Amino acid sequence: MTTIAASTTDAESCVIYPSVAPVAVVMICLNEAHNLDGVLENLKGWAQEVFLVDSYSSDGTVDMALRHGVHVVQRSFRGFGDQWNFAMEKLPITAPWTMKLDPDERLTDKLKRQIEMAIAADDADGLCVDRRLWFMTRPLPVKHRLVRVWRTGRCRFTDVQVNEHPIVEGHILHITGDLEHHDSPDLDHWLDKQNRYTTAEAITASSNAKLADEPKLLGTPLQRRMWIKKHYMKVPLRYEAMFLYHYLAMGAWRAGWVGYVWSRLRCDVYRLWEYKLREIQITGRLPLKRPNGPGEPDPRVAQY
Repeated sequence: MTTIAASTTDAESCVIYPSVAPVAVVMICLNEAHNLDGVLENLKGWAQEVFLVDSYSSDGTVDMALRHGVHVVQRSFRGFGDQWNFAMEKLPITAPWTMKLDPDERLTDKLKRQIEMAIAADDADGLCVDRRLWFMTRPLPVKHRLVRVWRTGRCRFTDVQVNEHPIVEGHILHITGDLEHHDSPDLDHWLDKQNRYTTAEAITASSNAKLADEPKLLGTPLQRRMWIKKHYMKVPLRYEAMFLYHYLAMGAWRAGWVGYVWSRLRCDVYRLWEYKLREIQITGRLPLKRPNGPGEPDPRVAQY
């Protein structure tokens, strides 16, 4: 993987960037009305086209997307890998490049310029970016390197329930400029999301479903993560080690109290995953699916 850094030379300062990048931005979502205005304003005047695969939101997500001119389709959610592969195969994308984006992410101006420059250079098939985490409205010194942009038609996703990964044919170029990840508007939303996520992870683990890649300690970064994921629950003092990794090794301590809380909560997510898996193994059944929120009035009973 090659890295291209932003240049500060006089030559670059004279470059005139196009108002529209030849990129189709694709998102999948469920009930993301609280994020859509922000992400669509961020893309306004930059992306050639924007697509949204909605899983039947009930919070005004579709209304908001349509007001912004987004191409919206709806489809039942069957897993992240399945939903993304549907998007790659069935959406009428016309732009020569495609970008995967989550509704809670924002492109910095620097990243937009770097994407435009890399596309103009035409010497890569996919682009890898640094995603920086924001938590409680504060930026954390925590970054993840992710493949997010590719030539249209060159990508498929790992067919997994959660933690899907794009598989891009060809040369991947790393570019600078942050992709900001504004994880949740508040802790209530974050905890609700992590509750659903850990349930999905526990169900996947209980069925011995395949991981996003082959687990190898000496393999690619993704394969190493899968190796750790496979063997994590056998490691002694794993939660203490995880806290120290997030707080010290990843540098979350630089964000003060917010960084401390985030590091503790990351451990709690893995605890929930482990406890839910143990519950499935003990009870012999999967977690019950319950409806969220109130339903419609029942005409058979009095209403007050």
